[in-house]
Amino acid sequence: MNVPFVDLYAQYLTIKDQIDKAISSVIQDSAYIGGSRVDQFEKAFGAWAEREHCVSCANGTDSLEMILRAAGIGSGDEVIVPAISWISTSEVVSSVGAKPVFVDVDDYFLIDLSLVASAITAHTKAIIPVHLYGNPVNMPALMAIADRHNLLVIEDCAQSHGATVNGQKTGTFGQAASFSFYPGKNLGAYGDAGAVVTNDAQLASRIRMIANHGQQGKHNHLIEGRNSRMDGMQAAVLSVKLPFLESWTVQRAALARRYNQLLAGLPLRCPVIHQDRTHVFHLYVIRCEGRDDLMDFLLDSGIGCAIHYPHPLPLLPCYANMGAKAGDFPQAEKSSEILSLPMFPEMTEEQQDYVVSRIRAFYTNSQS
Repeated sequence: MNVPFVDLYAQYLTIKDQIDKAISSVIQDSAYIGGSRVDQFEKAFGAWAEREHCVSCANGTDSLEMILRAAGIGSGDEVIVPAISWISTSEVVSSVGAKPVFVDVDDYFLIDLSLVASAITAHTKAIIPVHLYGNPVNMPALMAIADRHNLLVIEDCAQSHGATVNGQKTGTFGQAASFSFYPGKNLGAYGDAGAVVTNDAQLASRIRMIANHGQQGKHNHLIEGRNSRMDGMQAAVLSVKLPFLESWTVQRAALARRYNQLLAGLPLRCPVIHQDRTHVFHLYVIRCEGRDDLMDFLLDSGIGCAIHYPHPLPLLPCYANMGAKAGDFPQAEKSSEILSLPMFPEMTEEQQDYVVSRIRAFYTNSQS
């Protein structure tokens, strides 16, 4: 049996008629850039996200960077980010001329709140918490720290569509939040796309200007901006998918609970599901020794798996000038133990049973 890491075609087949109709309508209308479909998606996603304003854009990275720029963060400023994430979280800080300040993660690879306060200086302007793998950060605790120091909080929700803390959705705690609709996300487009959500009308207006060449009305360029617009095709696809997101999230959670049950007793650590939080399992990530050997065994068995993410950000070559060294981020350096297993709503019990059976076979063989 072959089990893909994620099966986007299987998802397409479940909503094929709606998707085909939506794509066909965009082609018939030649509605490729902007237009009513983008407006309708922004309205629908803003309502779903429980924020007053939604500004769509070309991708999740742009959404983060434009929030920083619109907030006036730049040269001489510092922004606190976790040591484990996709590089977008830190590179956007550098892109606006500010300095990313890396903080180690906790046992769940989320930013360690016990270390945040000591990373704050007179130059700190913002914190970007990342709800990694779909597991939400303890936002009430983080907001308390930010409020004490008058810091902007920008939530990186690229992997946490629908995750909650005490029933409150991620993306509703900070002053603004960034979402990615990269195809493999829990709500994925058929290409790159992203969005910012916020209750700050002035911030939203400035982000919209930045995303559209700094215009306020055609040819009225108030600032120098960029070209970061969601196209009509992606808006149409996302509009079809959005009503299914809740049921897909339920399916992901059920698969995660079943993984936890089936993998119990093996020499590995399964994801923890906090009682006060809703983990949406964009990724199902285990921790184990001998990770590379297990990964090779699974790949040889026809099972897709991956590492998210193999290296702490401050130890990457692009940040060598910051002087970090091995041992500076001990929890983040435990990324040598992590492995992402297949996880997608359409995954069958037969597929999941096969994945677990091969993991069990690996440990049986390694102990014999």
